[in-house]
Amino acid sequence: MTDDTAATPSPQHAEPILIVDDEKNIRRTLRMVLESEGHVVHEAGSIAEAQTVLDRDLIDLILLDVKLGDDNGLELLRTIKSRGEDGMSSRTSEIPVVMISGHATIEDAVAATRLGAFDFMEKPLDRNRVVVTARNALERRKMWKEVHDLRRAVDARWELMGNTPIMQDLRRQIAKVAPTRSRVLITGESGTGKELIARAIHRNSLVSAGAFVKVNCAAIPPELIESELFGHERGAFTGAIAKKRGLFEVADGGTIFLDEIGDMALPAQAKVLRVLQTGEFTRVGGEKSMRTDCRVVAATNRDLEDMVKTGAFREDLYFRLNVVPIRSPDLKERADDVPLLVESFVRECCDENGLGYKPVDEAVLERLKLYDWPGNVRELRNVVERLVIMSDEVIREKDLPPYLGGPRPASSRQGSGPVTAIDLGRYAGKSLREFREEVESEFIRIRLAEFEWNISRTAQALGIERTNLHKKLRALGIHRGEGTSGGDHD
Repeated sequence: MTDDTAATPSPQHAEPILIVDDEKNIRRTLRMVLESEGHVVHEAGSIAEAQTVLDRDLIDLILLDVKLGDDNGLELLRTIKSRGEDGMSSRTSEIPVVMISGHATIEDAVAATRLGAFDFMEKPLDRNRVVVTARNALERRKMWKEVHDLRRAVDARWELMGNTPIMQDLRRQIAKVAPTRSRVLITGESGTGKELIARAIHRNSLVSAGAFVKVNCAAIPPELIESELFGHERGAFTGAIAKKRGLFEVADGGTIFLDEIGDMALPAQAKVLRVLQTGEFTRVGGEKSMRTDCRVVAATNRDLEDMVKTGAFREDLYFRLNVVPIRSPDLKERADDVPLLVESFVRECCDENGLGYKPVDEAVLERLKLYDWPGNVRELRNVVERLVIMSDEVIREKDLPPYLGGPRPASSRQGSGPVTAIDLGRYAGKSLREFREEVESEFIRIRLAEFEWNISRTAQALGIERTNLHKKLRALGIHRGEGTSGGDHD
């Protein structure tokens, strides 16, 4: 090994490095150089010995000779870089590999690069080149670990939690469909976690390295949906001062998630259908046809079959999207998962608000398991955040809102009495209509107080639309917030 130039000293690290070379003297020289830089060094004289080391120890860098007696180092490189489901390759594919050779050819260098080698060095090895190459490769390894840890943290935020049979079945469905190219239509009520299912499908798909692009079809105005999906050219319309890429273009090589697809206008549905049929689209104001290759996952809380019958949703688009249907279960169908979800949300909310962890009393968990959760997991998360903020060191029953079994405000209990305890004398001389209106008014007031004037929850409990409840409040002369200290919460 030549030593024409002194290497710049590096900080002392202990990253483990594996040297694979059938020449003992080469291994010994490399060991001396790398140990002087503070690294832990392992040696192997053959592919079999290298595989034993990789199975046994964690390695951050591999220096691999192309010629290993009768073995070819490129075959070991191929094994290391292949992304198998099990075994060594799944654990080693991100380890940087530097190929070394005393008889290098252009073909060897090209093959090594194509297989994923980090670098290629020729013998006799220069000490400075070895040190700098190892340092750069280990820096790459460090960056990969940081990205990997960050991705794991992000994935944990979008994890599907729950161990009930219905959730186990859901995971089985995801495991089957994710590795395929099939389109998936996720159905379910609002707040059940349809986006979590979509992200799980992407994370376990063949395009997981690509982007996951979410499109909230309900949040984009109809006049802008085509521009958002397909992009636009400069000057295509007023305000289009620059060319813009569409989300189908951004999602090329990844997954596009069309959330609330049932709220998409019919003209946009026609253009989405064309993309699904041909993979082609045209930017708004453009003439050039462009292509995209992305996995399409859609979701809705609406009944698309009924919408097809009424003409509100294209039948051909429905069948294109509904290749593999997956239903996201309501929270009330998996009540036994509530404690697990509460635990996760408590920790998350405590961290977000800079609070110490607050344990949850068992009686609280039982109360939460008994509730129907019309807002599903999203509602549970909001309730937990409120409990974390408003409770003391332990979350107890007294911290629960009235509709979940907590104490009612004194003003909401006065004169409310059991609904069945009707003083008929009060209604003497009144018509049936007046009797009905007064009883209805009193009952609505009781439910409003029970739900702390949350209009959406009260409407759900009464079995009517929120807009109808607003009309009844006006007709019956019930003023917002009366009898409570709260306001009107939708």
